[in-house]
Amino acid sequence: MESSTALGRSRWIRKQGNWSTGMSRLTRKCIKNLTHVLEAAGTTIDKVVKVNVFLSDMDNFADMNSVYMQYWGDVKPCRTCVAVKTLPLNTDVEIECIAVL
Repeated sequence: MESSTALGRSRWIRKQGNWSTGMSRLTRKCIKNLTHVLEAAGTTIDKVVKVNVFLSDMDNFADMNSVYMQYWGDVKPCRTCVAVKTLPLNTDVEIECIAVL
């Protein structure tokens, strides 16, 4: 079985001179970016078997999770979610996955 690893990172959104940090919006963007990477590798989000979510603050888990749950059906991939001190570009969420090709 072949597999592929993909990383989705939320982009920074500039709004009224401040960086927008809405966790729901960032999670949605991150998963959409991840979906594009998976499709470029010849697979889909439905074939994801493992997901790692990195949050800047575990207080954001509920907001992230409410969006995350919308992208997979009844059978969800195995998931790990951890809080880290700092993510690249000081974003608040980063998601990586492993999918079957």
